[in-house]
Amino acid sequence: MMRPAMAVKRDYYDVLGVTRDADDAEIKRAFRRLAQRHHPDVDTDDGAEQRFKEVNEAYRVLSDRQRRTAYDMFGHAGVDGAAASEGFGGGFGPFGDIFDAFFGGAPAGSRRRQRVVPGADLRYDLVIEFAEAVFGVTKEIAFPTLVTCPRCDGAGGEPGTEPETCPDCSGSGEQRRVAQTILGQMVNIVACARCRGEGRIIATPCTECHGDGRVREDRSLQVTIPAGIDDGQRIALEGQGEAGPRGGPSGDLYVAIKVTEHAQLVRRGTELFHELPVTFPQAALGTTATVPTVEGSEEVDVPPGVQSGHQIRLRGAGRGDLHVVVNVVVPAKLSKRERELLEQLDEVSEPAVLPKGGPSVFDWLRDRLFG
Repeated sequence: MMRPAMAVKRDYYDVLGVTRDADDAEIKRAFRRLAQRHHPDVDTDDGAEQRFKEVNEAYRVLSDRQRRTAYDMFGHAGVDGAAASEGFGGGFGPFGDIFDAFFGGAPAGSRRRQRVVPGADLRYDLVIEFAEAVFGVTKEIAFPTLVTCPRCDGAGGEPGTEPETCPDCSGSGEQRRVAQTILGQMVNIVACARCRGEGRIIATPCTECHGDGRVREDRSLQVTIPAGIDDGQRIALEGQGEAGPRGGPSGDLYVAIKVTEHAQLVRRGTELFHELPVTFPQAALGTTATVPTVEGSEEVDVPPGVQSGHQIRLRGAGRGDLHVVVNVVVPAKLSKRERELLEQLDEVSEPAVLPKGGPSVFDWLRDRLFG
């Protein structure tokens, strides 16, 4: 006895008319176009229903990332088991994905899970001093927020009462809406407006939170600022935002850091920089200068013959080192006495020669511009 020949499944990419590198948007556009063309109410040729099932099956696989990966690796053998166990349309026969493609809803007969709405994320702007950013600090912040109602413990109802089944959706959390499309009447499933998709209503709201499960409260919190934090960075505190309504999970709190500028210090990572202006005589003869640090001030020795751009490093004067960058300042205006003395100096001075081994003016400009 001969067995009937089994039908060979077509390649899903060929069914939808897309290439193997097509993105999700291309696959969805191709499906919608073919679904409209081959819908049994539109396509009156023989085999229209079978073609429509084929298009729907191809879309179910290629629109799901895991199934598509399995199909690309193993072909139909990689997805046939999952497709057979789930069917091609859930509770709406072979046409289930039509609702997702056209309306973004779920097919009729499906049941939504009870919605759990998380609380909102919060942002707190915290200003800290320059030294606090260098060494780190612990700050106490205070802010108003929504917290779980202590009377009903977030349930929303008066203590001793229970939520009731929503009469509008009979507890499903869904309502059906009929939409007229080019394919005929389609049923779109939306969240129930009365219970907001939860399937239950609070018949006796809590007198403290009026059914929301949350009350407003001023809250204080200790925040640890790590050493070396930069201006504009944020610290995320998980679960410290607003409580979710009726027992939903709390949101997160983001502390945005603003670091005040120092009048004479600049920070790059863990290193500090200070620009030290010196006069020509001080540069030529050497001098002792007082420079600011994060914790006060310190004296540094400027060697004779120092050039602009020379760095004097004070190790450990901060979280890293303090780099004192010398800048030889040439006066824009001279007194009569200063001019006379400089003219006498010029008469006995040798021609200027660039120092060997030191930074050139090009190095100085590069550091200043691109530092």
